[in-house]
Amino acid sequence: MAVGTGTIDFGATPADEAVVTVAGQAGLISSTHIEAWIQQGDSTADNGVDEHEEFAALCPFACQWTVDGSFQAKAMPLAMLGIGTFKFHYAWSN
Repeated sequence: MAVGTGTIDFGATPADEAVVTVAGQAGLISSTHIEAWIQQGDSTADNGVDEHEEFAALCPFACQWTVDGSFQAKAMPLAMLGIGTFKFHYAWSN
């Protein structure tokens, strides 16, 4: 199992989804199970702890293998729009 953190950016204009590519994951292949989530207590320069907690409750992530060693994490807020950056965590296992 591998774990890590990343940042996803919705930009300066409110958006209904954001995608980030996470590269450099040696051993990640097309059959790998990948998960991403927002963790309580996280913050970024754009969004504090409270915004991260609200975002976690209303924003599922979908992860997709792209090429060996890389995957995409897509955040899609429900009934809201995202703005700025959010820290996220991920784990994957073959």
